[in-house]
Amino acid sequence: FICGGTFVGLEDIVARRMGRKMIGFGQDNSSHDDKLLRYEMIHEATVEDILEFGLIPELVGRLPVLATLKDLDEAALVDILSKPKNALVKQYQRLFEMESIDLTLAEEALGAIARKAIERKTGARGLRSIMEGILLDTMFDLPSLEGVEEVVVNAEVIDGKAQPLLIYSEASKKKADGAA
Repeated sequence: FICGGTFVGLEDIVARRMGRKMIGFGQDNSSHDDKLLRYEMIHEATVEDILEFGLIPELVGRLPVLATLKDLDEAALVDILSKPKNALVKQYQRLFEMESIDLTLAEEALGAIARKAIERKTGARGLRSIMEGILLDTMFDLPSLEGVEEVVVNAEVIDGKAQPLLIYSEASKKKADGAA
């Protein structure tokens, strides 16, 4: 798991060993059903393939188990954002609670964050930087704003088409009306 995602091109070595052409001239497209797809080819990797890829035998000997992983889909990334005990959404909600402000991320916002991570090909590693980019200005401005009760983030905010919605308390609205 430590080396997950580091073997780009390994499927070409596996295909060559198995005697299958993946791309280029002379590719046999007649029997599509019995050909393994590119992402399935990695499941056939052996220790010898990893050695041919270029890892030194001393390192390969210390990695006793080979397990292949699939890319995370949108639903899995949304779960990572929201379900674990220390999920990113919960962490940011706690940060906002320190300023006595509620943070609400709409379900479509979570999906948009996941799609952005997939587009960037960063997977779960990129979720924090995406959320940080979205909420950084708001977190910086909140301490100087009076009466903000809640910050709402929707898909438009994630797509860069809008700013997070700031919801003010009734007391601050009355104070503002009285001052005017």
